Amino acid sequence: METDIEKNLVSVRERIERAALRSGRDPSGVRLVAVTKTVGVDLINRAIDAGVGIIGENRVKDAKEKFGKIGARAGWHMIGHLQRNKVRDALRIFEMIHSVDSLRLARAIDGEASGRDITVPVMVEVNVSGEETKYGVVPGEVREIVEAAGRFGNIRVCGLMTMAPFVQDAEEVRPVFRELRRLRDALRRSGFDVEYLSMGMTQDFEVAIEEGATHVRIGSAIFGPRKY
Repeated sequence: METDIEKNLVSVRERIERAALRSGRDPSGVRLVAVTKTVGVDLINRAIDAGVGIIGENRVKDAKEKFGKIGARAGWHMIGHLQRNKVRDALRIFEMIHSVDSLRLARAIDGEASGRDITVPVMVEVNVSGEETKYGVVPGEVREIVEAAGRFGNIRVCGLMTMAPFVQDAEEVRPVFRELRRLRDALRRSGFDVEYLSMGMTQDFEVAIEEGATHVRIGSAIFGPRKY
């Protein structure tokens, strides 16, 4: 059965709007990142034709192949774990990196960006849930890495990102999203210009929006269930 991407996008956008309004927010403050892991070029182009403005990819290798065929029809955001030896290729594709999980990675991005004379907006990935299988700095290290990365000349730390545990009831992960917002707010009170919160996926994005998400990373609700 063919996936009705256009219909799915209408539904997702309506759900984003309702969640934003429930929490007293302007829906325009929530950006949809269409997650295209395992999604083919034809479906991605259909999503772009239907108004998707940001593509989120997990792997540089896959992004290179797809970007070569799609190009800059949409913005490209790196949302998966980024290895330092992939930074050069990543900066040829991605306009934002959501998943900076160490100061060493931030330094590698800064060095490559310096050589290109560009400034790269990045988010620091935080392992709020403490799961061993997830990347990210622990909450207690967030201020230290944001402060240190802020001294680099060619990256700009503009937000925080997290991945919540996969659960059936999204209410169970509300505390994870609330904690990321608390961390962001504490940074802002200390004078750091950290605005974005990248959190929430297909199974929990409405709760994430209610807790302040500015970027939601949605794949299956747009493209249908996929095998990994």
